Amino acid sequence: MTKKQDFRTILNKVINTEDESHNTSSNDSFDQVMARARLGRRGFLKGSSSLAAAAMLGTSLAFVADSAKQTGKTAQAATNLRLSFNPVAKSIADTLTVPEGYTARVLLATGDPLKSNVTPYKNDGTDNDFEVRAGDHHDAMHYFGMNRAGNGWDASGSDRALLAINHEVCEDLGFVHPNGPTNYGSESTEARPAIEIDKEVAAHGVTIVEVVKQGSTYQINRDSRYNRRVTATTPCQISGPARRSPLLATAFSPSGERTRGTLNNCANGYTPWGTYLTCEENWAGYFNRREDDAVRTAQEVAAFKRYGIGNETSGRYNWSRADAAGNTDLYQRWDVSKTGSRPQQDFRNAANTFGWVVEIDPFNASATPQKRTAIGRFAHEGCWPAAAVAGQPLVFYSGDDARNEYTYKFVSAARWDPRDANRGMAAGDKYLDAGTLYAAKFNDDGTGEWLPLTLDNPAIANYADYAFADQADVLINARIAADAAGATKMDRPEWGGVNPVNGDVYLTLTNNVSSSSGRGVKTPLNAANPRYYADAKGETINKGNVNGHVIRWREAEGNHAATSFNWDVYLFGAKASAEADVNLSGLTDENDFSSPDGLWFSEAVPGLLWVQTDDGYYTDTTNCMMLAALPGTVGDGEAKMVTNKAVPINSDADQQVKTYMGQAASPTVLSRFLVGPRDCEITGITESPDGTVIFVNVQHPGENSGSATDPTQFTSHWPDGGNARPRSATVVITRNDGGKIAI
Repeated sequence: MTKKQDFRTILNKVINTEDESHNTSSNDSFDQVMARARLGRRGFLKGSSSLAAAAMLGTSLAFVADSAKQTGKTAQAATNLRLSFNPVAKSIADTLTVPEGYTARVLLATGDPLKSNVTPYKNDGTDNDFEVRAGDHHDAMHYFGMNRAGNGWDASGSDRALLAINHEVCEDLGFVHPNGPTNYGSESTEARPAIEIDKEVAAHGVTIVEVVKQGSTYQINRDSRYNRRVTATTPCQISGPARRSPLLATAFSPSGERTRGTLNNCANGYTPWGTYLTCEENWAGYFNRREDDAVRTAQEVAAFKRYGIGNETSGRYNWSRADAAGNTDLYQRWDVSKTGSRPQQDFRNAANTFGWVVEIDPFNASATPQKRTAIGRFAHEGCWPAAAVAGQPLVFYSGDDARNEYTYKFVSAARWDPRDANRGMAAGDKYLDAGTLYAAKFNDDGTGEWLPLTLDNPAIANYADYAFADQADVLINARIAADAAGATKMDRPEWGGVNPVNGDVYLTLTNNVSSSSGRGVKTPLNAANPRYYADAKGETINKGNVNGHVIRWREAEGNHAATSFNWDVYLFGAKASAEADVNLSGLTDENDFSSPDGLWFSEAVPGLLWVQTDDGYYTDTTNCMMLAALPGTVGDGEAKMVTNKAVPINSDADQQVKTYMGQAASPTVLSRFLVGPRDCEITGITESPDGTVIFVNVQHPGENSGSATDPTQFTSHWPDGGNARPRSATVVITRNDGGKIAI
């Protein structure tokens, strides 16, 4: 017998793994690093130190000089940029607001058909064919220009292009179902209608769709042979060092060479050979596991706990309990309990086949997506490339989006040969299946180290808490390997990007607050979180880093494959009205923000940075937003002593905390460009090659609605208006005079 659950109860029970900490290692957290930082290091970063100080930084004075040379011409070009739009005001209206002189138009919303013979989306929950419709929860995306023949990739192609769009989840409230979801959530042990599960599974993954330029904007070409979906059922190959590992053996692929589907596709990346990298983020919450830990090995239990898979959960959607006849392995694969005598007889290892970077060739539908295991397994928040340089290794940066997790980079073993630029997935085999995965350690003095996650690292080979069987085990359990190596815990690493002007790497740290207790409760204030938080009642408490910040670093000698770097904090999120010891970046009403998430550097306009938010602590004042920025360079700021007033949860005395940050952010270098509709997250951005068109995703408007079916309880009706159910969507933004966006 099925039953409907109260939707507010459903939302409260959804697994939010990014908000919970599964890192119990004794590694330093970033706040501990910042708290130990010394005020004098500004001089070190600017190259004014002595030879002894330079040696302490793990570099040389030559590095500083080389960096200055490297950034000279491009930095000058960047300083000539000026933001040319009037800042958008904060808003809680249920609309998408862009600056005066700009136009935003919906291009592709949840459920929209990808083919001309597919019926328009009814948006009442009755459409069940998401295999030929745009998925849900639009997230990261990338523009792949097409050549004039329309049969391949051309980075400069502007007349036609393929958009690759991630779809992170299926709406938690169940707007895609006629009456909302049945027996939904991690606590339910009842059967679910297979038709609901099939729809939710298909709404995950990636959309590939062709767009054609018409006038100054783009339209969907629904007759394109390239339009297709990659979903949570699409067959995928497992490639790289973990291929054929016993830890990946399942009843579907006893040899550990294949799996089915990609899911929780959040941030992304791309390659210099024109393929798409989609990244599996909060995959751990999808699996059913109801068993005593005693039936599993100590290694298995340690891995489950480190990745947040408990032993009393049915998974976010309860997908393993379909009411289909025989409940086939299409559904059973979501159950990672031990049910057979051998791994080849059940799906105990199925979770190990998720959490990877997945390479997709948007121009070749017959090319099987490849899960590139050399880049490691965690809550993958993107895979952002540094510029490809002939004769040098390729470098990709990643964040692990969960509380107190790490920052990673992958350095290919093969060196880049520009002749590989049109080799498609074969180039991926060459560059992405062999190399070294590193985790970052941020030192007290403003320097950092990249720690190799290999068995050649004694800290990993001799780790007392987990005995790695081989390098495949290291990559499958990259979080544990990073624990062993001594990486620095961070405040939920999110999106990253490399500044094309000077090579500096930026990474958003969205916040570090649990939905339940909060990291900062009963802990002293510190340099990385030097601000207290006042709740709605005005009570002053320390709930940790609720507004987030953006960190950046410069690799030694400007070499992205280097194993050392210098770092500082670019921006702190805050309300403009907050005191100076909270609003550390000097934000104003034109640019204040909270919880930075998406981050992306324009290639058409080098030096232009976009920052997007996914916030829960400023939404009484404004919906989530996107800001345009003209950032400086690592080391352009100053050290600061922040004074916090006495807070009851910490002590009766004021606390002083040392911190270090970049230059203050005036509206001339940071300005609000867009505000989204109610309850949304602004995420995902890409552009036309000439910079005159940008594509932006609006995710989960109305996610705090009280019902999936009663319009009076919807908090948003965007983008359709009226009494419509809200939908995620990709929008196209153009400047009315045809000029480049933002400058």
